[in-house]
Amino acid sequence: MDQNEPIIRTVGVKRIFGKGSGAVHALKGANLSVPSGRLVALKGRSGSGKTTLINMLGALDRPTEGVVYFLGQEISNLSEHQRNEIRRVNMGLIFQSFALVPLMSAYENVEFGLRIAGVDPKLFKERTEEALEFVGLKPRMKHRPYELSGGEQQRVAIARAIAHRPKLILADEPTAELDSRMGLQIMKLFKDLVHRERITIIMTTHDPAIMEIVDQVYALEDGQIVDQG
Repeated sequence: MDQNEPIIRTVGVKRIFGKGSGAVHALKGANLSVPSGRLVALKGRSGSGKTTLINMLGALDRPTEGVVYFLGQEISNLSEHQRNEIRRVNMGLIFQSFALVPLMSAYENVEFGLRIAGVDPKLFKERTEEALEFVGLKPRMKHRPYELSGGEQQRVAIARAIAHRPKLILADEPTAELDSRMGLQIMKLFKDLVHRERITIIMTTHDPAIMEIVDQVYALEDGQIVDQG
């Protein structure tokens, strides 16, 4: 893919929850175009539509109106099964709550992600260890989440998201539960992923320090993208 071509694009995306006088307009015609191989932040106050937009980009939800394109294909009109397949193979999702399976070790959590992605079982060991090595946790791969710090748990979540080698990673407030030092370590990992693996990362954040690190910032206000820097 041409690096200047958008890996993901939205055109006039609206998302309305509820009906009538109780309807909430979470997105009001959001237009976004992200070239491949970029680290991008979506900023905005709580309720500005950041998480709703991330859900649209990740094919987790459909817009009420408007279109989402991923790798040149319209994905907003696909069936749930088709959207699941695109997400399973080509996307990685990272949440602020880490979302690890508590009784599984770090290794097993990452391997579980490979199973879900449909990766050849012969590649499980290589891909799992490679991903944990990348985030600096191979020596602790037998530890379960409760034996790891918050920063280590988030790094396991990143390893799980990248092990199947997706083209796009979507991260919703991935550093919100971490102290500033650990948050900056996670951002260094993200920058390494973008520059070494050419993965595109789109994340939501409130943190001004993080906005200084990313390649591009899009600001959301009242359900619309109002500026970019």
